[in-house]
Amino acid sequence: MASRKEEKRVPMRDQQRALHAYQSVDGVPALQRGEYATAVHDLGANLLRSGLCAALAAIQRLGARGAPLLQHLATADVPGLAGATPKDLARRARELDAHAYIIATREMIHVAVWLKRAVQATTTEGP
Repeated sequence: MASRKEEKRVPMRDQQRALHAYQSVDGVPALQRGEYATAVHDLGANLLRSGLCAALAAIQRLGARGAPLLQHLATADVPGLAGATPKDLARRARELDAHAYIIATREMIHVAVWLKRAVQATTTEGP
């Protein structure tokens, strides 16, 4: 058989989310991992229960403890929120129209799942 030229593949969206999640979690200092893990675990439930804006508000209420997670969410390239900064992420989410808000919420749930997987995979502490 003739050899095929290797094509450069564009990573799938889930692969991009996974890479972003593991790089993000890896960058969290060890002393902050516990608080970060708690915030990440709460994020998915808050998104499903209360929606995107309320979930972001809950992270903002954490103040400095929530800052790393806000940074990671802002840089996750969520449609409608791409290019956001941690300071304007919630404002930009509030300004989305209904269709864009639903898409952004769905995508943020995917991001939250990957962040949770990354936290669970890299945490050595047991229950």
